[in-house]
Amino acid sequence: MHRYKDLTVWQKAMELVVEIYKVTEKFPLKERYGLISQMNRCAISIPSTIAEGAGRNTSKDFDHILAISLGSSFELSTQLVLSNRLGYVPIEVVEQLELELSHIQNMVAKLKKSLNS
Repeated sequence: MHRYKDLTVWQKAMELVVEIYKVTEKFPLKERYGLISQMNRCAISIPSTIAEGAGRNTSKDFDHILAISLGSSFELSTQLVLSNRLGYVPIEVVEQLELELSHIQNMVAKLKKSLNS
């Protein structure tokens, strides 16, 4: 088992969750059960699945769960692009969040690689 709270990737993902929540709280209320809900769930899924994977008994299990976390991160990326196209988030904010998301994705990929070494 890994100590997930000590993982930098988990810490960065938690910071991103807070940023996503702040961004989505400015969306129109008509998106409450649509894009807001979906983006918040994807964002929280990233560190949550990292934590879940860290609690698994084998590196193989952890690796599989990290793949799910990556999937959530790519879903969130798509939703950020959509939120810009709908005029909810300025491109500058999307680009900054995408940069942070890309950094997290790279960290997850490196962690996966280290588990397979």
